[in-house]
Amino acid sequence: MKIRLQVSDNRRQSLSEELRALGIDICEDAELTLTDSLSEQGFADFLSVRDSEQNTVRIATADILFIEAYGHDVEFHCDGQVYFSRDPLYRIMNVLNENEFVRVSNSVIISRKHVKKIRSSYSMKFVLTMTDGTLIDVTRTYYYAFKEFFRI
Repeated sequence: MKIRLQVSDNRRQSLSEELRALGIDICEDAELTLTDSLSEQGFADFLSVRDSEQNTVRIATADILFIEAYGHDVEFHCDGQVYFSRDPLYRIMNVLNENEFVRVSNSVIISRKHVKKIRSSYSMKFVLTMTDGTLIDVTRTYYYAFKEFFRI
């Protein structure tokens, strides 16, 4: 099988190595093209993640309520479904629209449109209620960035 790569330069090398290890040839005259899932604004509209059966699936970033990291494991919470990845949060945050997503702690990124309630807490913290009822703490480190993000 032959594939043409249309990905960013920083991803080209690692993708080429992975695909060649799977026996896939990389060439410019291939019928199939592998592209980044970034919109014209440079943000991801879809992310490739794994479901509970370890199948690779694409999820729309608009469906993400929040993203939570547990060590090297990352969970994407989407309307009752949980998907998994091993990408670090900083890399995920780099492809998400910064007008829609904000990091609220070392281990959590939230979607603006899925915040149902913001409650002030003691010692420069907020507690968020997401649309699915999950409570998420905004830590002191991210307090001012969160306030600026929501203009509060």
